[in-house]
Amino acid sequence: MPYIRTLSLILGSTLAAFTTLPAHAQDAPADPYRDTVTVGVGVAALPDYEGSNDYRISPAPAAIGTIKGYGFVLAGNQLSVDLIKNAPGPVWDVQAGPIAQLNFNRSALGSIDDRRVRALGKLDVAVELGGYVGLGKTGVLSSSYDTLSVTLGYRHDVSGVHDSGIWSPGITYVTPLSLKAAIGLFASADIVERGYAQTYYSVSAAQSATSGLPVYTARGGLKNWTLGAIGSYSLTGDLLHGVKLVAGGTYGRMGGSIAHSPLVAIAGSRDQWLGTLGLGYTF
Repeated sequence: MPYIRTLSLILGSTLAAFTTLPAHAQDAPADPYRDTVTVGVGVAALPDYEGSNDYRISPAPAAIGTIKGYGFVLAGNQLSVDLIKNAPGPVWDVQAGPIAQLNFNRSALGSIDDRRVRALGKLDVAVELGGYVGLGKTGVLSSSYDTLSVTLGYRHDVSGVHDSGIWSPGITYVTPLSLKAAIGLFASADIVERGYAQTYYSVSAAQSATSGLPVYTARGGLKNWTLGAIGSYSLTGDLLHGVKLVAGGTYGRMGGSIAHSPLVAIAGSRDQWLGTLGLGYTF
């Protein structure tokens, strides 16, 4: 799930959360399940690959909506759908649904500056399918309208690229400051199975001879953890209507066997940064 998934957290999930928050803050509408759609696009500075110490600029598109109480997020390379109808107001929100994601990690050698990593060869785009479950609560700390949610997702490669799975726990807290502004904090982690680690972070003898990186066999386990902050401000209307500015940043740390891979320890860095700035429009 390269760093486009983190863009999804910053741009996609942020817009989704900020789209629903003002509805709770207003008087109850005649139709509590009013349809709403937000589209957004941003630019981000992100690592060339997961574990790189070189950075590039990438676009970050998103489309988020709630139809008859059912939510969806299409952000970058990931689509998720919440199949459990959201109840309006300060209540518990049970979440569950499918996830589909394209994994572009090291699939475009032209976007990788380090010649040693380029010499390892190009990988195909992995198609990862799975699902997630979560639990959210509105009205937690700062007001009747802030939200706290905990989720756990699992995806498995069905295209045969790494033929393994990724577990992704996460926690997000979002609070409105007004009908025009909101901020949030989140934390997430990726725990990968052996096939993922070996595909993206092992170095074979043949690859070592070509790249100059030492031979290494990566094992599954914790790949990385990430902490982030997010914010939005309405330029027209409020958070429920019109144009909004969305910005965010994260700090991540590669972990486990993957942190000792030559792709990280020699050619890259355990420390991973990301920043993005975008615009969204809510219909």
